[in-house]
Amino acid sequence: MRRAMGMLQILVLLIAIVNGMSLASALYGPSSDVVILTSSNFKSKVLQADGVVLVEFFANWCGHCKNLAPQWEKVATALKGIVTVAAVDADTHRDLAQEYGIQGFPTIKLFGLGKSPVDYQGAREAKPIVEYALQQSKSLALDRLSGKSGTGSKKSGGKKDGGASASVDLTTANFDKLVIQSDDIWLVEFFAPWCGHCKKLAPEWKTAAKNLKGKVKLGQVDCDAETSLAQKYGVKGFPTIMLFAHDKQNPSLYEGARVAGAIESYALSQLELKVVAPEVLELAGQDVLENECGSAAICFVTFLPDILDSKKEGRNNYIEVLHTVAEKFKRNAYRYVWAAAGKQPELEKAVGVGGYGYPAMVALNIKKAVYAPLRSSFDLDSVVKFVSEAGKGGKGNLPLNEVPVIVTTEPWDGNDGVLLEEDEFSLDELMGVDNKDDKEEL
Repeated sequence: MRRAMGMLQILVLLIAIVNGMSLASALYGPSSDVVILTSSNFKSKVLQADGVVLVEFFANWCGHCKNLAPQWEKVATALKGIVTVAAVDADTHRDLAQEYGIQGFPTIKLFGLGKSPVDYQGAREAKPIVEYALQQSKSLALDRLSGKSGTGSKKSGGKKDGGASASVDLTTANFDKLVIQSDDIWLVEFFAPWCGHCKKLAPEWKTAAKNLKGKVKLGQVDCDAETSLAQKYGVKGFPTIMLFAHDKQNPSLYEGARVAGAIESYALSQLELKVVAPEVLELAGQDVLENECGSAAICFVTFLPDILDSKKEGRNNYIEVLHTVAEKFKRNAYRYVWAAAGKQPELEKAVGVGGYGYPAMVALNIKKAVYAPLRSSFDLDSVVKFVSEAGKGGKGNLPLNEVPVIVTTEPWDGNDGVLLEEDEFSLDELMGVDNKDDKEEL
């Protein structure tokens, strides 16, 4: 009996230690103003909330999450009693992460303006986050004042959802007119009637189409009947979901969870996304690689000729090509960085660049540890084609054995390079002759 009690005490102690370790590793303690969410309380704390809720999906091991934590604490304290500020450990509650299509950390979503959350895309500092939350709360209040329901809790007046689906059947005959020539954002599912995964997706797709009606359009293509459309857009598996947004000629793949919530969240993030092209930055330190390429779907890294070879005008022309490409694909989650030849030798070596052939470009995906090189000339048309093909994925990818450490370098000052003048020397100095008498002796 005593032995049993001793074992029980040890077990209780171990549980306490494990719980203590769990609490110690969490980013937000019990005294924090941040509301801690779990799979069991998410519905009551978020989905059934009367107002706006800001939710951070984080992972304890994530460096960016640790950097955000003190700012998120400030946001929670500033908005206490005004907007609920919450956080969920997406590693522990993976069901929530999957449901809302979380693909990177930290991800911030705003709930309360409708049935689907909206991604926050702004700076990860307390002030802009607070300003964003207050703006959204104001919009919700004005909607309520005008008689609109901003929470999605208002009932539909007893109408049954027995009508036609909000998703549109797309064919060769109507695709260009409805999708390509439209100003609307479209999510298109390419499916096959016999496909089991497509059948599983069908009710989720129908729900997403209904909830997104009037915001983002959804359609579907029967690839058994419309083989030409399937071939045109390189469909190789079912279901394939593509986003036709700003650049309709170059749709991007949707790679999130195949559930209504994730699809809606992604669609609304594209709708709400400020259409601003990303910056083209010089890769002058490790922080640039981490901030720009760490979470990007694709990071396009360009290695430009030495300034002495291209001059200022030539380098600016190359960078302008990158700006044009960034503008063209600004709705895609791509980033663009460049480095001068030889400034990042380890990175050049890792992606098979170096010594010749500048400018050179690679499409880099750090999360998947793969890269693909541009195998044609560095001109606008070739780079646009390369970026478009890279977005479709899988073609010519090579393994990135490891991500090399980036050297901290002095950023380009925007000027032409200057040749260092070497001191003149005479043949006498080279021969070690010091004076006239020594010369005579020779």
